[in-house]
Amino acid sequence: MEPISFPQVKPPQPGQAVRVEVKGTLVAVFNVGGELRAIGEKCTHRGGPLEKGPVTGHVVTCPWHGSQFNLDTGEVVRGPATVPEPTFRVRIENNVLVVDAP
Repeated sequence: MEPISFPQVKPPQPGQAVRVEVKGTLVAVFNVGGELRAIGEKCTHRGGPLEKGPVTGHVVTCPWHGSQFNLDTGEVVRGPATVPEPTFRVRIENNVLVVDAP
């Protein structure tokens, strides 16, 4: 995996998310209780913007049709989506957001 740095992107605050592009793939980075999680940003059902969805615990809900995804595994928690989201390793290094590209 290749680390991609985003010095221009502020890491999300707790309860917030940011969107970055990693080698052509949009990735949503969530701050869940001070821990970062990253999954594909476009809902696998109809492409809804997961970065804009509400987060409860470690689950994000797509704001368009209500599909839910586990932020740790990318697995579908509730449909209508049936395809999981890809997950990405994410961290802060020297105050810079870093996401590993697949």
